[in-house]
Amino acid sequence: MPSWQLYGGAHRTVDGDTAAVTNDPFGLFRQWLADAEKSEPNDPNAMALATADAEGRPSVRMVLLKGVDERGFVFYTNLTSRKGQQLAANPRVGLCFHWKTLRKQVNVEGPVSPVDAAEADAYFASRDRGSQIGAWASKQSQPLDGRFALEGRVAQFAAKFHVGTVPRPEFWSGFRVVPERIEFWEDRPFRLHNRLVFQRTDGAWQTQNLFP
Repeated sequence: MPSWQLYGGAHRTVDGDTAAVTNDPFGLFRQWLADAEKSEPNDPNAMALATADAEGRPSVRMVLLKGVDERGFVFYTNLTSRKGQQLAANPRVGLCFHWKTLRKQVNVEGPVSPVDAAEADAYFASRDRGSQIGAWASKQSQPLDGRFALEGRVAQFAAKFHVGTVPRPEFWSGFRVVPERIEFWEDRPFRLHNRLVFQRTDGAWQTQNLFP
């Protein structure tokens, strides 16, 4: 049975024998993500992040979702990296979550805004120490003269911070994707897939089914 279906102008999400009408894309997303956490072999929070430079030339890579609520979808990065520079020049992105075990995907489009310093600090503090040191050591997206150079920088910052608290680098922070459009896609037989779009209009979500 599909996990949602058109129902009385809104959409009904189906979970076993229970159903509830929803115009809430974040609630539906969290339901799908929870299902993926039970079935995906690793990184159910992985998402493709598409950015473009100031000339509109696109690039895409996999990153990890680190927070989601009604404000949007949060990820973190080195601000001097290629994607960081593209986000500064062209602060609009696309996201794609694809869960092969569920045969589902979610696509998100919208502008990005930086998370505040307190939110970035709190997330950085939650990372394991090795990842904190790695954030300092990596000149992300810059040329690397062999693995030894990276390992040398790791050792340098491990010694610098020794056993003390590792602070968040000023060049490392997060972005929140503020969605204007969210599409839920679900595999169905004979390529007659379910496609449900939530479009934000004047602050409210409007829904529409699409042909596959």
